[in-house]
Amino acid sequence: MATFKQYKLKDGSKKWLFKTYLGIDPVTGKQITTTRRGFRTNKEAILAEKMLQHEFIEEGFNRKGSSTFEDAYKMWFDSYKNTVKETTSMKTEMHFDKHILPIFGSLLIDKIDMKLCQKSVNKWAEQFEMFGLLMQYTSKVFDYAIHLEMISSNPFRSVIKPRKKKSSEKKLKYYNTSELKQVMEYLKNKVDNKTTSSRLKQYYNEFDLAMFRLLAFSGIRVGEALALSFSDFDFSSNTLEITKTMSDSKNGHVISTPKTESSRRTIMLDEATMLIIKKWQLRQKEYLFANKIKSNGMVFIGFDGSTMIRQDVYQRSKRLSKAVGLHTIGSHGYRHSHASMLFEAGASMKEAQERLGHSSIEMTMNVYTHVTNETKKKTVEKIVNYVNF
Repeated sequence: MATFKQYKLKDGSKKWLFKTYLGIDPVTGKQITTTRRGFRTNKEAILAEKMLQHEFIEEGFNRKGSSTFEDAYKMWFDSYKNTVKETTSMKTEMHFDKHILPIFGSLLIDKIDMKLCQKSVNKWAEQFEMFGLLMQYTSKVFDYAIHLEMISSNPFRSVIKPRKKKSSEKKLKYYNTSELKQVMEYLKNKVDNKTTSSRLKQYYNEFDLAMFRLLAFSGIRVGEALALSFSDFDFSSNTLEITKTMSDSKNGHVISTPKTESSRRTIMLDEATMLIIKKWQLRQKEYLFANKIKSNGMVFIGFDGSTMIRQDVYQRSKRLSKAVGLHTIGSHGYRHSHASMLFEAGASMKEAQERLGHSSIEMTMNVYTHVTNETKKKTVEKIVNYVNF
């Protein structure tokens, strides 16, 4: 039998507690009852009480009400998933399932010490670039367990983050201006010369020209491109409004709001790119009409009107690179290519940040250090060649 009650703290905030009966102590013969407090909602308190009862049924009295790390994780995740986008919660859940729970999941959370935590972090640091993210997530679960009065301290607070040796700088995959020109000329030639009699192949030839031209000359993310409607383009002012993205969900791929507010932006486009999109809008209507498919206004859809996903665009980019005879940069490489053109054209880091939709200028600087260094070298070479003494 359990009772749940809301109570008020000194600062005026309200929390929930529960008092529950767990059974009879086989040694003393006394009834075992416990009180747990600090829950933000009644639902959270009910879930914690059910888990506590389950522990006693499954493991017996010897556990003295201790919870496993996985118990705490489940309660933390139940709260966390409501604060982030579904695609983010799915990635977080994947990190726990693959890397964190196999180590800590079955252990009693009040028995996990700093030594095990440090050993685990050291191992993560050897294996993964994103080991810092794993540290943050694991620490959050311990903090949540403190909040629920499962433990009194967080062993991860004493862990020393390993300082990894700086490996050779990871080189971004992108095309320079000359290579990008090759790609665009190849795509335009396939469309203009109608290199195939197949309507299906011709559709995707025109699809590729519109897609990769837009990615290269706007710098938008592939997910943002796949979520576009033709109504997002203003052909009178040559601008594109980015307000949504294609996201993964447990029910498939859905169009959702951007991950951050800075991803919402208006981009000025060149006339050639706008003309290609305008032509694609008309041609797409013709193809869909011939296929007896009603247009839904989406810019990038399959020949049969189906939804296109990132993997589809990635595979098309690989085939395109091979056909042109260039190295593969993937679909995201066109965003890097755009950034390279921006810096070569003399755009400031702030201008690049806003156009690319980065949440901070630091992010732009960190991602494109290699590109900007190459641009600086070329600038020095131009000065030397100009002065010539």
